[in-house]
Amino acid sequence: MSNEDHLNDYEKVNELICLAGGVITGRTRLQKIAYLLEISGLGSGYSFKYHNYGPFCEELADSAKVANILGVITEEEKETSWGGFYSIYSSSTAAKSPVNKAAEKIAHLGADANSVVLELAATAAYLSLDGSKKPWEKTKELKPSKATQERIAEAKSLYSELSKIDLPEPLPELG
Repeated sequence: MSNEDHLNDYEKVNELICLAGGVITGRTRLQKIAYLLEISGLGSGYSFKYHNYGPFCEELADSAKVANILGVITEEEKETSWGGFYSIYSSSTAAKSPVNKAAEKIAHLGADANSVVLELAATAAYLSLDGSKKPWEKTKELKPSKATQERIAEAKSLYSELSKIDLPEPLPELG
């Protein structure tokens, strides 16, 4: 468990956003960054299950809503060109915990990545830890419209960059 144990759930969301430089665009990025931090031993104790968009934590989603209501973070909803909505999360307060450089690297890489590419990388990691021997192939099966050859290549590249970070718990080998 990290040094964030003393923080409230909504403060943990703020810490996560601060790690990414103060802004995270999209619920998918928020969830996948938190997931990658969890599996690398740098998380806040969130528990993830598989969902349509890959690893998902209901507690994190709820905590983000509470943090927004309390003014700890700001969530601005914007409409997409196709009529859906996405959120821009920004930190309203400074982080309370000292910054862990490895966690910061993961958060920055995740925040800067294409959200679908990040989703594919996090999904493959989840599937690997769930016992899949061919997580990239299983990811393609589960997400055929998203898992194009180009995006899978980008997801593998992103995952390779994440795997180079010195972490308390190394990310799983995905092959």
